[in-house]
Amino acid sequence: MPDAHGERQWLELIDADGATWLFDVAFLLSDYRCIYGEGCRSIEPEPDPTETIGCCSHGAHFIDKDDRREVLEAAARLRPDQWQYYDRAMERGGPLKKRSGDWTTRKADGACIFLNRDGFEGGSGCALHIGALEAGERPLDWKPQVCWQVPIRLDVHTDDYGHETVMVRAWQRRDWGPGGDDFNWWCTESPDAHIGADPFYVTAAEELEELIGSDLYQRLVASLQRRRTETPVRLG
Repeated sequence: MPDAHGERQWLELIDADGATWLFDVAFLLSDYRCIYGEGCRSIEPEPDPTETIGCCSHGAHFIDKDDRREVLEAAARLRPDQWQYYDRAMERGGPLKKRSGDWTTRKADGACIFLNRDGFEGGSGCALHIGALEAGERPLDWKPQVCWQVPIRLDVHTDDYGHETVMVRAWQRRDWGPGGDDFNWWCTESPDAHIGADPFYVTAAEELEELIGSDLYQRLVASLQRRRTETPVRLG
């Protein structure tokens, strides 16, 4: 957690390839959790009364071709009763489009085309998430990578000698570039989202393990467990 001078504490681990990993202790020990559908205001200028738009209003950008391929394969498995905008996606030639050189999910009625709105019989929220759960699979294997990685941010830095340092921290509005300044609300910065019963490294175990690998995650857990206190760390 931050010390008396407001400085962040970092936990340093070296992986099997010799890369340095720096973990934001305050974030990982905090009681942050996603409050989608439970008070999430969304990032738009006016709070979302349905609490179901979240950070999906601009659609998702893709990391690479594999990311797009995996999402398209998952989308092909969705049924109309799981996906509110199934017909609209088919009419437009698919759920993805290229904008300003980047591939993104299409938008429908002001948000990502995969986002089922409040009141949809198949359930509100990401249709890919719903489809994965009903198939008994992990949502992170169906969704765009950015959608399941947020709010975990990996900053990768390589020095002049090729040594790699990876910082694992909370995604802040500044990470979105100039557009982040327009967000009316961002969850990791708000005490409203710091209400989890367990520390974040526990509630986000699946995502962290996928991002950093099983061996490193187990070492991270062992180190953080030694640092835990009875009072959760608050970032908001």
